[in-house]
Amino acid sequence: MNEEIINRNKNINRGYRKLEVWKEAVKLYVFVKTKVRKLNDVPFKIRAQVEDSAFSCHSNIAEGYSRRGLKDNIQFNTIALSSLAENYSQVFSLFEGNDIDQKWFDEYDTKHYSLENKLIKMNKTIIEKVDKKEWKDDYVLKDTDEIYDV
Repeated sequence: MNEEIINRNKNINRGYRKLEVWKEAVKLYVFVKTKVRKLNDVPFKIRAQVEDSAFSCHSNIAEGYSRRGLKDNIQFNTIALSSLAENYSQVFSLFEGNDIDQKWFDEYDTKHYSLENKLIKMNKTIIEKVDKKEWKDDYVLKDTDEIYDV
């Protein structure tokens, strides 16, 4: 990642560039794009959807940050998480269809899992700052919920 570009021309609207979660999302997109564009046996429409869902993640992190409101930030981070889930489902399907090999999928899964957990943790932290009367906290674990490694 080009830190020189990230560190120049700073202002309040570009603060998301310092977020590790945004940087990881950009790296995941580049990782996915590099692989997907080589899958010539997979229809273009599917390759484009896989690339678009990965692209959507870092875009929504940036947009939520730039909205400057906690609730907007949470909403766009949630959309970013949804894009990550969509991307995982697509990549997993390509893996199951033998379009992607085990080694590449395992590396993708590790990167995806790390990003997903950091984004969940960031959303939890932001939710704690919101007035509890105004916000339904879906991240609160109940006795029956599975505990995730975050």
